[in-house]
Amino acid sequence: MTRVASLVVVACAVLVTACTAGHPSPVTAGAGTPVQSTAQVTGGSEQAGVPAGRPPVRGAAYASGGCGASPLLVGPAPGWASSANPPRIRYALAERGQVAGFVFGYPLMAGNPQPYSDKILWVVASPRDGMPLRVTGHPLGAAAPVVSSAWPADSSPGEIYPSEIVVSSPGCWQFTLSWNGHTDTVDLWYVRHR
Repeated sequence: MTRVASLVVVACAVLVTACTAGHPSPVTAGAGTPVQSTAQVTGGSEQAGVPAGRPPVRGAAYASGGCGASPLLVGPAPGWASSANPPRIRYALAERGQVAGFVFGYPLMAGNPQPYSDKILWVVASPRDGMPLRVTGHPLGAAAPVVSSAWPADSSPGEIYPSEIVVSSPGCWQFTLSWNGHTDTVDLWYVRHR
């Protein structure tokens, strides 16, 4: 068993090194965190690579697949999200750090990705107090097209809103999330439906 654990640790170290090497052209992610850009460009928006520097959540690690100012993370969630018992899957932390979007349907797909799902579990830092989560999004750097939806505060545990957000085109989409007098912004990367 110890040998297997050692092999897993070595494999993870190799993957982390391979994923962080050779990505030129830094871009800034929220709070001045430099993000290393990749060459995947769609509609003027770039998918961000793995950021340089320390992740904003203790014990978490950066993962590929983020865009704009929202790099994706894996590992522990922010402490305020612990009551929701979120899964250890890729998630994006919103600009102000008040929302974490756990991406069940990775990668997110534009269009109607049947039989796939673009499920995102939103965990919010401030109480919902029965108020819905309102989500409005558009391609990063463009005013249209716009998608919007509202999700009821009827799920548990913790301060959560399960959602499925369908966008019309691949690329980086910026979403404004509002609930109970609070607002935060997150950018998410969508790929073309397979």
